[in-house]
Amino acid sequence: MSKASPTFTCTACGAVHRKWAGRCDACGAWNTIIEEAPLSSGPKSLGAKGRAVALTDLATEEAPPPRAAFGIAELDRVLGGGLVPASAVLVGGDPGIGKSTLLLQAAASIARQGLKCLYLSGEEASAQVRMRAQRLGLTDAPVALGAETNLRDILTTLDAERPALAIIDSIQTMWLDTVESAPGSVSQVRAAAHELVSFAKKRGVAVILVGHVTKDGQIAGPRVVEHMVDTVLYFEGERGHQFRILRAVKNRFGPADEIGVFEMTGGGLSEVSNPSALFLSDRGQAVPGSAVFAGVEGTRPVLTEIQALVAPSTLGTPRRTVVGLDSGRLSTILAVLEARCGIPFAGLDVFLNVAGGMKISEPAADLAVAGALLSAREDVAIPPDMVLFGEISLSGALRPVGQTENRLKEASKLGFSQATLPARSKIGTAEGMRVHQIPDLTAFVGDIFGAG
Repeated sequence: MSKASPTFTCTACGAVHRKWAGRCDACGAWNTIIEEAPLSSGPKSLGAKGRAVALTDLATEEAPPPRAAFGIAELDRVLGGGLVPASAVLVGGDPGIGKSTLLLQAAASIARQGLKCLYLSGEEASAQVRMRAQRLGLTDAPVALGAETNLRDILTTLDAERPALAIIDSIQTMWLDTVESAPGSVSQVRAAAHELVSFAKKRGVAVILVGHVTKDGQIAGPRVVEHMVDTVLYFEGERGHQFRILRAVKNRFGPADEIGVFEMTGGGLSEVSNPSALFLSDRGQAVPGSAVFAGVEGTRPVLTEIQALVAPSTLGTPRRTVVGLDSGRLSTILAVLEARCGIPFAGLDVFLNVAGGMKISEPAADLAVAGALLSAREDVAIPPDMVLFGEISLSGALRPVGQTENRLKEASKLGFSQATLPARSKIGTAEGMRVHQIPDLTAFVGDIFGAG
C-alpha cells in the first residue's frame, strides 16, 4: 500500500498546496505554509475492525431536545426557543459591538435559574470581567469565571465541572499545543473548534463560541468552523446607533433568518419587543425622500424607514452612497427607472440610508427604495400613512412577495392606513388598510407622483 503523502496548508487562508513554498499563491502571505501530517488511508490502516453503526429509519420518532430558556426573549427567539443541550453556537460581530456584554447577561440569566455556567475568557482577566458585571448589575449571579487560552486546560476544567453552558470568548485566542502555529491562525481555530464541538456532543455541554470578524464582516478563520457548529449568529449594528441586531444565519434547531433586536443602554443591552415602533419613533412630518418599507425578518414583520437624498453632482462620476442596503441593488433600480420610466439620474449624487442601523437584504424593499428615490428627486413627499413593498424586475414589472398579510397587519397596528404593493399579491384580510395594487413601475410613478 502506498504511503500517504504530506500536505502543506497556509495558516492564513487555509489553502492546500502540494509542496512547501515561501509565499502562498492564494492569499499572498509569506512564511505561512506549514506541513500537516497525512490522514490515515482508512480502516485497513488501523489494524482492527471498527464497530457497526446503529441505524434507524425515517419513521423513527424521537422526543424533541429539551431547551433551556435564557429569559431574554429576543435571544430565545433567535435560537428557536432557547438553548439546546449539547449544542454548539458561534457568535460573531464587529469589535466593541456588544458580544461579550450580551453573553455575560445570558450567562447570568442561566446561572440564576440554578444551572451551572462557566464563562472562560481568553481576552480579559477575571477582574476585568467582574468590572463589566458590576456595571451591568450582575454580580449576584453565580457564574464561574476563568481566564485561560490553553485548550487542554479548558477541556480538563469543563470535564471536571460538567456545566450546562460554557462560553468561550473567543475562539481566536485559544491554542492547542499539538498544532504548530500561532493562536488565531487557520489551523489553530479549526483544531480548537473541532475539539470544543466534539466535547459538547460527547459530554452534553452546550458551548457558545465568540468569533472575531474580518473587515468584510465574515467570521475570521476557516469557513469549516461554521459548518461544525449547530448555530451561527451575527451581532450587527452601527457604533453611532443604539440599536443592535442579533441575526441567525444558520440554525439546526430553529428558523435560520430570525432576528432579535436590542438597544444599547448604560446598563447593558435591553431587549426591544416591538422593533417597528422603535425604528419609526424618530419619524416626524412627511418629507421628500422618505418611504416606509414593510419588511419581514425571519418570522417577524418589521417596518423601517428608507431615506434618500438626490442632489446635483459637481463630479464627473456622480456618487452612489448606500448604508444598510446592497449597492448593486441600488444601481439596478436606478437603471430600471431610467430605462423603463424615462427618469434619468445622470449627473445626480444619490445617497440612500436605512434608518436605525438596520440592514435589508430582501428584494421586497425595491419598491420602497424606488419610492424614496423618486420622492427625493421630484421633491414630493409620499403620504405619511403609506407603506410600500414589492420586488422590481428588470422589465419594470412589480413581482409579489411573501407574507403580504403579515406585513399589512403590522402596518395597520402601527397606524398606517395605506399600502402600495404589486398586483396579484395575496392580500387576505387587510382591515382598515386602503391597498393600491400596481402592475409595474410606470404605473407606480403615475399613481404616486402624477407622472407617467
